[in-house]
Amino acid sequence: MKNNRRNFIKNTAMLGIAGATIPQFGFAGVTKGKADVSALSLRPKVLFFDVNETLLDLTAMKTSVGNLLGGRNDLLPLWFTTMLQYSLVSTVGRQYKDFGIIGAAALQMVAANNGISITEKEAKEAILGPIRSLPAHPEVKASLQKLKDAGYKLVSFTNSSNKGVKTQFENAGLLDYFEDRLSIEDMGKFKPHADAYDWAARKMNVKPSECLLVAAHGWDIAGALWSGWRGAFVSRPGAQLYPLAPNPEINESNLQLVAAKLISIKK
Repeated sequence: MKNNRRNFIKNTAMLGIAGATIPQFGFAGVTKGKADVSALSLRPKVLFFDVNETLLDLTAMKTSVGNLLGGRNDLLPLWFTTMLQYSLVSTVGRQYKDFGIIGAAALQMVAANNGISITEKEAKEAILGPIRSLPAHPEVKASLQKLKDAGYKLVSFTNSSNKGVKTQFENAGLLDYFEDRLSIEDMGKFKPHADAYDWAARKMNVKPSECLLVAAHGWDIAGALWSGWRGAFVSRPGAQLYPLAPNPEINESNLQLVAAKLISIKK
């Protein structure tokens, strides 16, 4: 395999193919396409932002949930993936429930599987109490302002409820940065269902190709790209892109770096 790869590089160099693209391989031999760098020459008409973890720091909520789980912080990733799993179960079953309520139910499930007894009330309080007043990540406000000053239209797009995200933005001081707030509560299907992204594009009266999602979740970026959107991944600690999905055109460790790349695209 190594010899073949070296020969391929050597041969393309001899032929003068300076821009030849060498395939990258993900799991199970599936070819991963490179990010569409050419897309950076075109400005998206609307920037859609995921909220929790992308804009808001979840540390306080994670601490609250971890304490309820008896200090078992190792269970936090399992809790979140269980919450996401059952939001998709609800979507497939056409049974919408508030994302926070699903999170509380998932927390009870994870606790029960690990010999920890918690009530529905305790689960809800551990999640819904701190999530309402989460602070923004340090670079978020300045980055959003720069994007607005550069002429971008900013819209939040979340699995959380309308009331929930409004409260979050009020407490975090983010209300004035966004021209609109979209919640899947209004259409009843959680991201990353393709219908959610199609609905959001229609709401803003733009084509999918004119939308770019900024998110810190690989599953969210994957859903957006599969729906014909563009993507900017904020690779916060512990966040990973899905290896079997296309790569977004932007992949940076914080919103400041993402914003700098978006601002560099000429109008």
